[in-house]
Amino acid sequence: MNKKYIGISCFVFTLLLSVNSYAQSPSTVLSPQGKQPLQGMSAERLSRIDQMLEDAISSDQIPGVVAMIVKDGKIVYHEAKGLADATTGKTMVKDQVFRIASQSKAITSTAVMMLWEEGKFQMDDPISKYIPEFAESQVLTGFRYGDTTFSSRPASRAITIRDLITHTSGIGYGVIDGDERMKMIYHKAGIVDLFTTEPVRIGENIKKLAKLPLHHDPGTKFTYSEGLDVLGYFIEVVSGMPFDQFLQTRVFDPIGMKNTGFYLNDSQGEKLVTVHRKVNNQWEAFPVTFYDPDYPKKGAKTYFSGGAGLSSTAEDYAKFLQMYLNGGAYNGNRLLSPTTIKAIMSNQVGDLLGDGGKDYGLAFGLVDENGVAKGGIGSLGTFDWGGYFNTQYFADPVTRTIGILMKQTQGNTGDETGWKFRQMVFSAVE
Repeated sequence: MNKKYIGISCFVFTLLLSVNSYAQSPSTVLSPQGKQPLQGMSAERLSRIDQMLEDAISSDQIPGVVAMIVKDGKIVYHEAKGLADATTGKTMVKDQVFRIASQSKAITSTAVMMLWEEGKFQMDDPISKYIPEFAESQVLTGFRYGDTTFSSRPASRAITIRDLITHTSGIGYGVIDGDERMKMIYHKAGIVDLFTTEPVRIGENIKKLAKLPLHHDPGTKFTYSEGLDVLGYFIEVVSGMPFDQFLQTRVFDPIGMKNTGFYLNDSQGEKLVTVHRKVNNQWEAFPVTFYDPDYPKKGAKTYFSGGAGLSSTAEDYAKFLQMYLNGGAYNGNRLLSPTTIKAIMSNQVGDLLGDGGKDYGLAFGLVDENGVAKGGIGSLGTFDWGGYFNTQYFADPVTRTIGILMKQTQGNTGDETGWKFRQMVFSAVE
């Protein structure tokens, strides 16, 4: 992807945001459609989506789901189906709490950009300026399987904050890394990859991580990483606040995300959906593996994973996405400026993701022109991502449509609701 295309994409998205800012107030908050005639969505095609989800449950693709569709700030579809816990028969309800895993990344990125707006740092500052342990980053050059020792060379340049937020730093992802050498190196070093019930704090974990080798030189490749976990600790350093408190006071409270956080109180814990897997065609609770599925409601509750640790509801996350569609404000509170939103929604990784239809900005995956041409995934600039436990979201700034699909499964279950939901939502826009 050449520089000319990147510039055109940024200009088009900027123009779209400018036009849409006149169509909807930045103070727009989610509201039910009510009894008014459905505007901008086909009622018949929404019923198709409803039936598709029903069919997925009856055919055992998924045990349960909460789905939400928002159009122009109005909730036009919000349904809970199936079971929140198949072993007890607990029925799914709309305000069920889900582990959103990597959907945490966009929230952490938002917090980073809020501090950037305050002039706390520049995007191309080396992270070692704030976390000195990263001062001498090394790139992996050799590995011995017999004793997990490795060789390395100095990185070509320092890791920057921009590298961390765009997954181009070269940092790995431990247990879920695609390179088994990195898995072994991280395991030997005792790195916490995602979340934990143990009494670990992000500062001590990130300082250990800083001493490990990189996949590649910073800025040269897109490698999904623990960069947002590093930035969670960075937020603590720059703001002088514990990361969880920063998100609570600066993001969740202003937006009204009442059921979002790293750890759950007793009442929220009762609403946490069980992570399921299918064994011999029967749903069962996913066992404790390298993580404990019950981490949000038990244990030490001291580790705040900026890349994967949050839990939330469909409605809470829709509020977060609506803030972006509003140009950075929600519920009378401005988190980000419209100009910052434009930067966040600009391609930051050049052609590192190839021509598959997606770019990556400063918080989200972005649909590019190739993606638009493929059809079914949204307009130019539609932003999206998903989570390890089978949650997903997308938001289209042109049609002002949000789609959220919340499930909690692991392993191959034959689930096709993800691509069907997105394709059918955009087919319902009028």
